[in-house]
Amino acid sequence: MEGTKKGFGGRKGGGPKKKSVTRSSKAGLAFPVGRIGRFLKKGRYAQRVGSGAPVYLAAVLEYLAAEVLELAGNAARDNKKSRIIPRHVLLAIRNDEELSKLLSGVTIAHGGVLPNINPILLPKKTDKGTSEPKSPSKATKSPKKA
Repeated sequence: MEGTKKGFGGRKGGGPKKKSVTRSSKAGLAFPVGRIGRFLKKGRYAQRVGSGAPVYLAAVLEYLAAEVLELAGNAARDNKKSRIIPRHVLLAIRNDEELSKLLSGVTIAHGGVLPNINPILLPKKTDKGTSEPKSPSKATKSPKKA
């Protein structure tokens, strides 16, 4: 009885501990699977949370983040900037149909609005050949005052 020690959790001899592998690296994700699982449990969204749920949710969140960042990076490049600012994020989201629908009720601080001028407010286009002066008084030269 002296040879067996308690508290080793089934490992005999107390050999070298294996390097831990995160669930994120197992799934090939950058988003934290363990943290998302903890939030799902603490949030009390359901009595029980399956082992695949946080992995799936992390994958979906990572995809959405990558999509928004790619479009925002393109918007920054279009504006000749090397940094993404909230304005670029807003332009990326509002110009993409599906993301705009997903985030329709979201306000982005310092994002501004999409550039949009109502066509009614724009000046009317006239043909160059048949253009007449706009007011008859300006057509003739006014006499100079002496």
